[in-house]
Amino acid sequence: MSMAYDRYVAICSPLLYNLAMSPKVCSNLMLGSYLMAFSGAMAHTGCMLRLTFCDVNIINHYFCDILPVMQLSCTSTYISELEVFIVVGINIIVPSLTIIISYGFIISSILRISSTEGRSKAFSTCSSHIIAVSLFFGSGAFMYLKPSSAGSMDEGKISSVFYTNVVPMMNPLIYSLRNKDVKIALWKTLSRREF
Repeated sequence: MSMAYDRYVAICSPLLYNLAMSPKVCSNLMLGSYLMAFSGAMAHTGCMLRLTFCDVNIINHYFCDILPVMQLSCTSTYISELEVFIVVGINIIVPSLTIIISYGFIISSILRISSTEGRSKAFSTCSSHIIAVSLFFGSGAFMYLKPSSAGSMDEGKISSVFYTNVVPMMNPLIYSLRNKDVKIALWKTLSRREF
């Protein structure tokens, strides 16, 4: 959300950028991110504390995630699953809507740019962020925004590997492709390879 706001201000109000993205605004954006994460973690922790666990203590996952831990419970996990759905829903839907609205304003501003080169530069600036956000939120939604009965634990493992490892590894590549020198080096490397 913060990056979408930053892009919105940079493209739609470039002359007011220093005022709109002051250190105080940046601090508030960072604080908001931390508060959302902390409140979600506390909600998950509170719901997990009310569960009773049996003698099975092997988690069917590659890290201690909330859904595989809930599967170890011998009591009903309905309330905890509902809480996960609500918290994750808020953490995906609110930023996604904010980003979509922000990019709606950005696209309308870009379309008003008269030069083709200016439009192309503005679109390339935003495209890397859209790709990274789509990959992250898409895999997170696939993992958490479905009933526990839907899909296997193997699908959950693949999805969580994707959003915890693949997306962060792709971020430097996605964002560095905006650099002209990196693009040229990549094309040279790809053109030398014979498939």
